[in-house]
Amino acid sequence: MSEMFSMSALGSAAPPRVTREQKTLRAGFIPLMDASILIVAAELGFAEKEGLKLDLVRDVSWANVRDRLAFRQFDIAHMLSPMPVASMLGLGSNPSPTITPFSLGRGGNAITLSARIFERMQILTGLPDDASALANAQALAAVLLDMRARGEAAPTLGMTYPFSSHNYEFRYWLAAGGIDPDRDVKLVVVPPPLTSDALAAGAIDGFCVGAPWNMVASERGTGRIVAAKQDIWPLAPEKVLGLRPEWAEANADTVSRLIVALDRAARWCDEPGNHDHLAEILSSAPYIQAPRDIIRRVLNGEFHLDARGNKRIIPDYFLFHRGAANYPRPHQALWIYSQMMRWGQAEFSGDNRAKAESAYRPDLYRNALGAEASTPDATEEAEMLSAFMDGKPFDTADMAAYVARFPVRTDAAPPLAAHDA
Repeated sequence: MSEMFSMSALGSAAPPRVTREQKTLRAGFIPLMDASILIVAAELGFAEKEGLKLDLVRDVSWANVRDRLAFRQFDIAHMLSPMPVASMLGLGSNPSPTITPFSLGRGGNAITLSARIFERMQILTGLPDDASALANAQALAAVLLDMRARGEAAPTLGMTYPFSSHNYEFRYWLAAGGIDPDRDVKLVVVPPPLTSDALAAGAIDGFCVGAPWNMVASERGTGRIVAAKQDIWPLAPEKVLGLRPEWAEANADTVSRLIVALDRAARWCDEPGNHDHLAEILSSAPYIQAPRDIIRRVLNGEFHLDARGNKRIIPDYFLFHRGAANYPRPHQALWIYSQMMRWGQAEFSGDNRAKAESAYRPDLYRNALGAEASTPDATEEAEMLSAFMDGKPFDTADMAAYVARFPVRTDAAPPLAAHDA
């Protein structure tokens, strides 16, 4: 009897379900040079070698990219490094959970002020052409005081998204110079490709954005580059690969293959001998559609700071692979969270800390690449936690105390006139 029952049970059991993972991936990106790894993986066959097809879709704003990933129009996305952290904390207008198993490199941002504002900084303070990023911020503070004394409106400064490295780096730079970003200037969101045009039209007085749009403004003669990402936090992540957690779980093999393809593309992008070819690809209409010679110089870290011929060389302005640039470090997610706390976007709690860390997934990175995974060493990690423009090391153990040490922060900073007192 028991045998008959057993045979009946086996006969009625459903056959095992065979899941078919997705191999054609619709990928959203913004026309910036830090989309290079995704673009190269698609253009030069690195994805194809892993059995994948990347269907790249150019978009105009980070909010669009966020929403289209959340609403399943994109499978993967070129994203700002803070976007997955914000999503896991439930911040923003459409906080759909997002993780990142791969950083798309380091570097690439800069802060540009209008030529008019910079000239006023020089006249008022005697600022030299080769002034440091901190000296530039302090000179801007002096100009803001002068503008206030004359009854002039505060400058309008553009950044790309409220939960962006641009917003936090711009704020960090302003605050290091004694400027309260929430009281002394007006910060607005401007999509990256529109920043240079907005500056030229007088709609904004400065911006923080990724390459090549700072160089486009400086070569037009409308802007002056006053700080680079390397001046503020040299080893910070810039853009990342964004995925929905449930999609990543359902397509585990595809995610591993994608990470392998992106790792190969990142290695290719880092080779100086490939930069002519990379500039040619990026300058084309489907991608950035900006002057090839500007893109090529930016890849070399060669900056024309303004239209008067002042130049600056920034070694390793872009790191696509070297220095474990692709490794998603959880402490980077925690620093981003600390800045959300500093500027009133999030409160501190142990639960929030865990959510912020969960956005960055080094386990997926290591599982995909195995012995080839480029992981950070202890020396670099220690340097990464201390290399900030104001000399304040990041304390991951006591984040609330770390934030409290900043004299300029939301609900704590006095007006600009009191900073000088």
